[in-house]
Amino acid sequence: MRILCSAIFFAAITFAAPADWIWSARYVVTMDPQRRVIENGAIAIVGDHIVDVGARAAIDKAWQPRQRLDRPDAILTPGLINTHTHAPMSLFRGVADDLKLQEWLEKYIFPAEAKNVDAEFVRWGTRLACLEMALSGTTTYVDMYYFEDTIAQATKEAGLRGVLGETIIGFPAPDYKTPQASLAATEKFFKEFANDPLIVPAVAPHAIFTNSDESLKAARALADRYRKPLVIHLSETKTENDESLAKRKMTPTAALDAMGVLKGWTIAAHGVWLDDADLKIIKARGVGLAHNPSSNMKLASGIAPVVKILNLGIAMGLGTDGVAGSNNDVDMMEEMDLAAKLQKVSTGDPRALPAEQAFAMATITGARAIRLDNIIGSLEKGKRADAIMVRLDAPHAVPMYNVYSQLVYALKASDVSDVIVNGRAIVRDRRMLTLDSGAVLAKAAEYQERVKKSLH
Repeated sequence: MRILCSAIFFAAITFAAPADWIWSARYVVTMDPQRRVIENGAIAIVGDHIVDVGARAAIDKAWQPRQRLDRPDAILTPGLINTHTHAPMSLFRGVADDLKLQEWLEKYIFPAEAKNVDAEFVRWGTRLACLEMALSGTTTYVDMYYFEDTIAQATKEAGLRGVLGETIIGFPAPDYKTPQASLAATEKFFKEFANDPLIVPAVAPHAIFTNSDESLKAARALADRYRKPLVIHLSETKTENDESLAKRKMTPTAALDAMGVLKGWTIAAHGVWLDDADLKIIKARGVGLAHNPSSNMKLASGIAPVVKILNLGIAMGLGTDGVAGSNNDVDMMEEMDLAAKLQKVSTGDPRALPAEQAFAMATITGARAIRLDNIIGSLEKGKRADAIMVRLDAPHAVPMYNVYSQLVYALKASDVSDVIVNGRAIVRDRRMLTLDSGAVLAKAAEYQERVKKSLH
């Protein structure tokens, strides 16, 4: 009888399939189509993807992990998606604040970039941004800057996922002196990272007002040829719209569409001044939008009609914009909170953009906006293992009656304790595992002195 019982017990413990990780928490916020929130839940991970999501007891029974992370005082959620930033600008944090956008760009940032930005500046600025993003729960970000191949290398080194756009602009840039040279470099960038598991290379014409029609059309053609995204600023300010109407008799959206620039995989940042006709074009073309509440408020650019946009079924995610002038951090927890509150005060309706919808913008809706919702944005079987743990053991985290309200209105970036991207743990107990934090901070201090001297 003892031998039979032992055989049954042995069969039971060996029935579980092997997994690389099990992550379990008090709550698992899946953001799946049913919006399941699983109490005492877990996910099982094999390689780079999730193989199971469910109650912890069921996951433990079905899978035998090599490693596990159990956080009984945490929420396990999809990694946050920052749909618009300029990562290396972290080294310009706080340069020339409280100015109008055009003045900030033309008198301060463009000159500062000309004097300071090279491949190494970009490498260390990206490392600093990735350190900040990872520690605050961002696992994927959309970038637009120079030396984008260097940004890609630094992003992979940090273990983050990136949609990274090489800037095309109509004046000599720090990396390439002409739009034609930038486009040629972008094609090489597309080839270098063609099938990378973490990097989606993109072409990024800065805006309609900083590019010729020819370079805008060439950027679209290049993106389409390689089936890659085009990233662009769109209707960020009233000035941009007014100038387009005066010059072209069309809004920026209508003008870009007339050129064919929006007819393909497109991610457009801001969208503050989109009218109903613009939104009709955006929806018809399947353009994804990136809402940047901190940036739009800080630069007094206006308030994007987020509620209207989402009600139309247009995918709009959240972004921080760059860490200089337009924002001073890449904190997506803060952006969720601000996005929800800004819509409430602007519409006069406290029900506008509820917490669950704001959290969706930072996860699954943001994934839709960048057309990666087939692999990220929710915790579902078959999707990439991009997830974060958010602790619930701080005074501001208790009591909790609704997980979405807690995530959007109460919890902070500093509550993120653990991060996994593509099945690789990159943050554990708030310690970055892939970057030397001390070296990054020391190099940032060096660049601070260099930038300060260049401004005089």
